[in-house]
Amino acid sequence: MKRLSIIAAALAGSALMTGVAHAQPETLANYELIDRDDLFGNPVASQGRISPDGQWVSWIAPDEGVMNVWVAPASDPSAGKVITDDRHRGISNHFWSTDSKYVMFVKDNDGDENFHVYATNPSDASTRDLTPVADGARAQILGVSRDRPGVILVGFNERNPQLTDLYEVNIETAERTLIAENPGYASWITDNAYKPRMAMIPQPTGGMKAVYLNDDFTPGETFADIPSEDMLSTNIAGFSRDNKKAFFIDSRERNLAAGIEVNLETGERSVIVEPEKADLGGVLRDNETYEPIAYSVNYLKDEWFALNEEAAAELKFLRENLAGEFSVTSRTHDDKTWIVYDGSAKAPGQYYVYDRDADTLTPWFSTRPDLAEAPLQKMHPLELKSSDGLTMVSYLTLPPGSDADGDGRPEKALPMLLWVHGGPWSRDSYGYNTIHQWMANRGYAVLSVNYRGSTGFGKEFTNAAVGEFSGKMHDDLIDAVGWAVKEGIAIEDKVAIGGGSYGGYATLTGVTFTPDTFACGVDIVGPSSLVTLIESFPPYWKPFLAGTWYRYAGDPADPEQREDLLSRSAISRIDDIKVPLLVGQGGNDPRVTKQEADNLVKAMQDKGLPVTYINYPDEGHGFQKPENRMSFFAAMEGFLGTCLGGRVQPIGDSFEGSSAEILAGAEYVEGLDAVAKKAE
Repeated sequence: MKRLSIIAAALAGSALMTGVAHAQPETLANYELIDRDDLFGNPVASQGRISPDGQWVSWIAPDEGVMNVWVAPASDPSAGKVITDDRHRGISNHFWSTDSKYVMFVKDNDGDENFHVYATNPSDASTRDLTPVADGARAQILGVSRDRPGVILVGFNERNPQLTDLYEVNIETAERTLIAENPGYASWITDNAYKPRMAMIPQPTGGMKAVYLNDDFTPGETFADIPSEDMLSTNIAGFSRDNKKAFFIDSRERNLAAGIEVNLETGERSVIVEPEKADLGGVLRDNETYEPIAYSVNYLKDEWFALNEEAAAELKFLRENLAGEFSVTSRTHDDKTWIVYDGSAKAPGQYYVYDRDADTLTPWFSTRPDLAEAPLQKMHPLELKSSDGLTMVSYLTLPPGSDADGDGRPEKALPMLLWVHGGPWSRDSYGYNTIHQWMANRGYAVLSVNYRGSTGFGKEFTNAAVGEFSGKMHDDLIDAVGWAVKEGIAIEDKVAIGGGSYGGYATLTGVTFTPDTFACGVDIVGPSSLVTLIESFPPYWKPFLAGTWYRYAGDPADPEQREDLLSRSAISRIDDIKVPLLVGQGGNDPRVTKQEADNLVKAMQDKGLPVTYINYPDEGHGFQKPENRMSFFAAMEGFLGTCLGGRVQPIGDSFEGSSAEILAGAEYVEGLDAVAKKAE
């Protein structure tokens, strides 16, 4: 099979990255300082895809410094051309229409999450907005089916901001056809022909009832009654190709989510997969029947398991020929060609073309080839214990040169960053982690903990977080810090906490509820008040709040619960803050609005407390523009260098091209004051 390449010959010839630049030097100073641009700048390429007909390959790569979609003939990927013309925040996702005529992507306006769906014709690079909507409304793709070529199923909330109406949209003309107005359903469940088969109806207890739909889309018989405790781990995953079976991920009457097949004609249900260590994760399906042929389970690491002999042979071949954890990102309709992504903790990722007939796996491109010789470090999967006996899957990365025997224990204790994942209904996983590698390279131990409430480890673990915001959820993090200190990994008075979204909330909780544990904190888009957070959620979240935020944290409309929510918020404990804080915010964030950061920073300034505040008016819930990422993480590096004493790459020109507004505390980060004065 012809070797594929989309960029320079040096990239085409890149092998899997070893991540080792030197052989066991004695000190951190012997290891190169990895440039922030190599870590946080745009990748050389990402999201490798192949068109369903196998004639084209596509990827996302920079054009004039902005991420855009590129396309090339599959027979000659080196002849790639850019087909989109974004000159602002860049395109972060793309896929092919099922007839291979269009490349499609979804984009919002400066992070406001009011998404539009776009289609680009590769032949003339013309792009059309398929979903023009009124300001404040959003569109979401609900179906892309090979049985309905040229048409996609889209949900719009123009008529009612809380509810999603169903439309078919013609990709070539952008013409909409109304399928069904939403009478009050939380969500629709449609089959491969875009027919609404079921709907989810919120229940007063916080659960959902999945009901069959009559021909006029009114509720019929119940398909599944889903209690609130199963809400985050039970859902309908799709249909067989003939629409006679539904595939259901189900945690009811069990702890770990299993895979269930339901015969829609007879009602018969059978268990396909019942994992033993963690919830059912990804599913690989037969390309013709859509029957599951393999599945993944992610406990300490992500593992794939086959459901038939052919899939077993495929997985065996991939395991034997790839060095890290892999996933299939794209397949042709005839299933002869797969695009496979392979990554490991010490390698950001390599794309391959898998020719199933020829049994060849050909390197296509590496996402960040400049890191191939960088001193990237091993990630250690851990099973830590909370003080009340829960097992917390966690991940530790140590600086180069600090752990000569590789046992996950440094020769001497180190300053440490506790990096907390968002959600909270999400999880940390094994693999390449930019924050871990960056901070380890600067001289810090980095620890990430799947605290109670994290998903993927069974509903009992997730539900252990009910009522525990700033309570046992935070105790889990403190227990992990205590473990790291006891094990000689962390210096007790040199531990920082940081994270985004819920990780930002955990940071604010850490510096207010446990002010003696942390030396400083980095809060990215974190809520300072659970009351104003919940009250400002977008209207389309409302159907799901009873089973999530109201159940786990509380309903601010109830006076008693409102008082409890406020007592669990950092804004009520400003006087307890003793350490410096760095705050990063997206001005258009619809989830954690700017008022959360504004209120926190003003309260700290009124008390004379050290706080540095950077706002990005063209960002939402996180920082998408590379210039914005570069500027904030340059400030974060300097901030932690002052706090913990690690290595620091100077800010330099890292703020050039960013929209950063330094609203407070430039004097607390070396080099930031000069940036602020230059911007005046």
